[in-house]
Amino acid sequence: MKQGLFTIKCNRQVADKVYLMRLQGDASAFTRAGQFADIALEGRFLRRPFAATEWDDEGFSLLYKVVGEGTDQMKDLREGTVLDVLTGLGNGFDPSICRKSALIVCGGLGASPAFSLARQLVANGKKVSVILGFNCASEAVLAGEYESLGAEVTVATMDGSMGIRGLVTDAIDATGPEFDCFYTCGPKVMMKAVCEKLQVPGQASLEERMGCGCGICYGCTCRTAKGPRRVCADGPVFDKEDIIW
Repeated sequence: MKQGLFTIKCNRQVADKVYLMRLQGDASAFTRAGQFADIALEGRFLRRPFAATEWDDEGFSLLYKVVGEGTDQMKDLREGTVLDVLTGLGNGFDPSICRKSALIVCGGLGASPAFSLARQLVANGKKVSVILGFNCASEAVLAGEYESLGAEVTVATMDGSMGIRGLVTDAIDATGPEFDCFYTCGPKVMMKAVCEKLQVPGQASLEERMGCGCGICYGCTCRTAKGPRRVCADGPVFDKEDIIW
């Protein structure tokens, strides 16, 4: 974990209520896809946690959806605004569990933390299939970006306005992708269904309301086969067999 000051270089809407923010600063604390940042906002007691979509030597990007007062405040932040940010929080996905081919299954903004994972897997010569699930086409994000990496992308929407009509599990059945492991991130009910359906090694990125974001307050503790674990510090990524849904 590293604390630093980051300057907003971009903060623009990319889908219905979804915004992309690019922050310039020292992002060297990020070492694995699935890690997150904790952002301090003026007038807010608690920081806001967001997964890093991607990072480089100049900073990192994140996606967020306007769902409450904090994210509503964020959407109005202008280019040049300086933010106090904790980076490199949590434990991310483990790309080593993939032998030859991986399936990445995401729902909504769960597409964000898995993006850098897909990039790394493709760079390592692995075949990557991606299933992205959304309620409707207006909420879809990152489909084109995943395709640009070289991944095979399928989109599923509940209303059928884009891609396959139905759930991500319907899209898996419809496309029959090849994979020896999977990674998933999104709504808990979706991840539970995916973990129960797929009989290969897999990892899921959990989400809980967080207080400190760095393992001190134990406010985001979840039940696992290995006992209580903190989503912010021991996770957010856990092996599927360890998760007690």
